[in-house]
Amino acid sequence: MINSSQHALKTLLWRDFTLAARNKSEWLNPLLFFVFAAVLFPLGIGPDTVILKQIAPGIIWVVALLAALLSLDTMFRADYEDGSLEQLTLSPYPFGMLVLGKIAVHWLLTGLPLILLSPLLATFFHLDFDATLILMQTLLLGTPVLSLVGAIGSALTVGLKRGSMLISLLVLPLYVPVLIFGANAVAASTVGLDISGHLMLIAALLALALTLAPLATAAALRASIG
Repeated sequence: MINSSQHALKTLLWRDFTLAARNKSEWLNPLLFFVFAAVLFPLGIGPDTVILKQIAPGIIWVVALLAALLSLDTMFRADYEDGSLEQLTLSPYPFGMLVLGKIAVHWLLTGLPLILLSPLLATFFHLDFDATLILMQTLLLGTPVLSLVGAIGSALTVGLKRGSMLISLLVLPLYVPVLIFGANAVAASTVGLDISGHLMLIAALLALALTLAPLATAAALRASIG
């Protein structure tokens, strides 16, 4: 049973990556928004290095959060519309595991590229090497939380024709702790303060989301389908 579940999960992951390769705009648009929106701030504020370093953590994290929001509406919608989601709920495999697989695909297509692009944006804000590494660490811990928590909102609104605005209202309050701890960790590192507490809090949020979000998302999807 374990081997068959693993095979089903691998098949689902391969299917989702194949569909993503055919619909590049669904995951490219948030990445382009992340880059262009973040770059506009240094252009608009000016070349003052001190100011750019001060605002960099908050700006990059806010833009990353908004970029993640842009892709949430499509996480389950295509599967809902073509009936694949209902078939997944009826399959003999653990639905929570399959949901976690779809969330992982979402993070790999959106969250991981944000992390890889963050050093490029850090150069526009004149962040030093150490601060850039801390930024990447916070994004590495925080972006999975955005995908996990966002999946709950996406599941609750998957049956609505215009659910993107409702998703924002549902998940934005839950994103605030990740935003605060992530941005403050980078800001603290730029002035030489200890950031271990911030990283541990983000890691705790990730552990909590990883434990509860797949189950909550699976329940919300069943409710939306039923």
